[in-house]
Amino acid sequence: MSSIIWTIVACLLSSGVMGIFAYFVIKRFVDNEQKKALVELRKAQSLETLKVVNPIRLQAYERLALFLERISPNSLVLRCYQPGMDLRVLQGVMTKNIRDEFEHNLSQQIYVSSEAWSRVKGAKEEMINVINSAAVKMEGTTDISNLVGVVFESIAKQNPIDSALEFLKNEIRQSFE
Repeated sequence: MSSIIWTIVACLLSSGVMGIFAYFVIKRFVDNEQKKALVELRKAQSLETLKVVNPIRLQAYERLALFLERISPNSLVLRCYQPGMDLRVLQGVMTKNIRDEFEHNLSQQIYVSSEAWSRVKGAKEEMINVINSAAVKMEGTTDISNLVGVVFESIAKQNPIDSALEFLKNEIRQSFE
C-alpha cells in the first residue's frame, strides 16, 4: 500500500512540476504575443501619424520658403514702395512688413528642425539689419532708389535669404527621401 501512495505522490509531484513548467512556458508565450501586438499597434499608429504629420510638415517648409521669398529685396520693394514715400517711411514699411510676415509664420517652427528655424530667423534679422544700415548710410538723401540700391548691394555680397532657402530645400529633400 505504501508503494501505491509513493507512486501517487510521485505522479502528483511530477504532474505539479510539469504544470508549473507549462504555466511559465504559456505565460512567457502570451507575454511575448502581447508585446508583439503592442509593437504592431504602435507601428500602425506611427504610420497613421506620419500620414497626418508629413503633409503638415511639408506645408510648413513651403510656407517658410514663401516667407523667405516675400522678404527678398525684389519682392519687398515691389510690395512696399508707394510713389511719394520718403526714405524713412519706406524703411519703416519694409521692416514692419518683414516682422508681420514673420509673426504670421511663427507656428511653422514646430514642424521644422531647430536649425532650419534658426536659419529663417537669421535671414529675417539680417534683412532688417541690411535695410536699417542702408537707411543710415542714406541719411540726408531723399532718393529712395539709393536705399534700394544699397540694400541690393549688401545682399549681393552675402544673401542670407538664399542660404536659408537652400538649407530648407536640402532638409526637406533629406526628410522625404
